[in-house]
Amino acid sequence: MSAPAPVTEVSLYLAHAKVYPREVTGRFARLRTASVWVLLGIFYLLPWINWGERQAVLFDLPARKFFILGLVFWPQDFIFLTWLLIIAALSLFFFTAVGGRLWCGYACPQTVWTESFLWMERVTEGNRSARQKLDRGPWTAQKLARKSAKQFLWISAGLWTGFTFVGFFTPIRTLAAEVQLLTLGPWETFWVLFYGFATYGNAGYLREQVCKYMCPYARFQSAMFDKDTLVITYDTERGEPRGSRPRGTDPRARGLGDCIDCTLCVQVCPTGIDIRQGLQIECIACAACVDVCDTVMDKMGSPRGLIRYTTEHAVHHKATHVIRPRVLIYGALLAALMVGFVVAVAMRSPVSLDVIRDRNSLYQLTGNGKVDNVYTIRILNKTEHPQRFVLEAQGATELEVLSAVHEYAVPSGAVYSVAVRVRRAAYEPLGAETITLVLHSLDDPRVLTTTKARFLAPAR
Repeated sequence: MSAPAPVTEVSLYLAHAKVYPREVTGRFARLRTASVWVLLGIFYLLPWINWGERQAVLFDLPARKFFILGLVFWPQDFIFLTWLLIIAALSLFFFTAVGGRLWCGYACPQTVWTESFLWMERVTEGNRSARQKLDRGPWTAQKLARKSAKQFLWISAGLWTGFTFVGFFTPIRTLAAEVQLLTLGPWETFWVLFYGFATYGNAGYLREQVCKYMCPYARFQSAMFDKDTLVITYDTERGEPRGSRPRGTDPRARGLGDCIDCTLCVQVCPTGIDIRQGLQIECIACAACVDVCDTVMDKMGSPRGLIRYTTEHAVHHKATHVIRPRVLIYGALLAALMVGFVVAVAMRSPVSLDVIRDRNSLYQLTGNGKVDNVYTIRILNKTEHPQRFVLEAQGATELEVLSAVHEYAVPSGAVYSVAVRVRRAAYEPLGAETITLVLHSLDDPRVLTTTKARFLAPAR
């Protein structure tokens, strides 16, 4: 009886191989570089810009104030944050349906910071082949110096990013002074180090792994794509079969396509995929492969566009429909939400007035032919200064407001509650009516708000 065949273990998991993106030039590379400069410039410089006597953008959590340029938002304005998040989500749907993963390729924080960290790596360790040779080689004084220089730049950039991020929540000039005096608080220290480490790890080491394995967008993007969505595509009909050839020769005479199989499109890809295998979830639409392929086509004397932004319909010689139902629906909803948001912010009252009826009694008749309704009013002062308010009541007949105090002094950001009586003639008119309560400031005539309330009275 023969012995059983030996069992061989086969791993179904492929070990991660580091991606060494090759530097590329071209119109899309310039656009991506400009995007990095603009977005990082906004992030790093915005906290240092003042608006009057305060920081232009500051989310002051202890004081529960959120300053955005000339606007001040309070926790009661949380609806505006929800509104913005809905606009952001719908914008992602709209631009993905039209242009694919443009967000990922040009504006995603992971892409932006990875580009900056790659630049630091190229400065300290050299181009793609030099970096590969350096990593494969033994540890020498030169390798130690280059690696140390890269780590110094990475750690400095990570810490500066964490410091800047915390500067949106703690006034950044105060934060800088505390760092210089070594008096930084424990929470500020924790968050500076936390976000610094997150930037260092995500942009320096994880890089494409965040896009490939951690980001959920790559998983559900196919639900927003259709055959009219603009994506980066390799023209298989034109490029196949692949094969090298001398410059200036006709590939068709040799039975070849335009692709010379140089693999440069793979070498420049930040996620390490081969776009010639078709659209993949790892593609972030950065168009690096488009730039390098156009450069190769120019050198070979072939038309550009072997790899290009196009649609599946265009590749198969069908008409592309930019205006289609999903784009119209997304666009209409997005426009309506944006217009509504601007109008709501512009019409936002600097003071909030809530009126609650006394539920213990419908109304109270007085001995002189009058009727009283009791309300609890709550005043929220959303301005940056304390205000003195007075309350008036308007209705079909003369109304009188009675309370323990005539003026309500409300500090900035505070909620002031007080019980008030509204009095009128009991039988003129008969029955209930809707009255208007008007609250205005004695310190600033522009601070004014009104609300409706139901006034109950005898019907006969």
